[in-house]
Amino acid sequence: MNPSSSSSQPTADAVDQAFSSAPSEPDRQRLIICEHCDSVYLRPVLARRQTAHCLRCGALLERARLLNADQLLALTLAAAILFLFANAFPIMQIGLQGLSNEATLWGTVEALAHGRITPLALVAGLSIIFAPALQIILLTWVLVHARSGQIAPGFRACMRALEHLRPWSMLEVCLLGILVAIIKLGGMVDVHPGIGLWAMAILTILILLILLIAGRDVRDGLWDELDVPAR
Repeated sequence: MNPSSSSSQPTADAVDQAFSSAPSEPDRQRLIICEHCDSVYLRPVLARRQTAHCLRCGALLERARLLNADQLLALTLAAAILFLFANAFPIMQIGLQGLSNEATLWGTVEALAHGRITPLALVAGLSIIFAPALQIILLTWVLVHARSGQIAPGFRACMRALEHLRPWSMLEVCLLGILVAIIKLGGMVDVHPGIGLWAMAILTILILLILLIAGRDVRDGLWDELDVPAR
């Protein structure tokens, strides 16, 4: 095992010793297996910014957590507030010759539901409203219990659902489409970004931060921190 870190060298040596010394009766919860060569090691306690690599193939085995449960919960609650703002306020206002109209996220889904493109409305509603809402609800449920050191009821089902919802949450795609529409319509009509668009932009950044940048902390860190028993 080859641990690397931006901290002092003695800490890295302690990590290497923890990996190389196997106990007589190792606890399965403390073992880590390389996904590439199936080498088995004893999981160490990594300091901040430390990473552990496999001695055989050099693959990344584990990375120190970037955010703890309190920080993840704070980001999730902020995302919940922004989600309410993004859906309650208009994302843009269009004006032409004294006439104006506003559009919200839910209003765009309702507009797509009329006519022959109703299936597209279902996909849009799932990807920009229901999937992000379920992600926020499940994360809040899991992290509220994790903050007090408890395993949330239905923990395994929640974590599996979060994994399945990740490909369906497409707030960043919707945001990019809205920005392109604003640029294209800017030369023909008066387009003004609404509060909902700003909230949606910040919400997209938070969702990406929680599920992509700190995704390992959510997926793997909570399992280890709460010592969830294996079935």
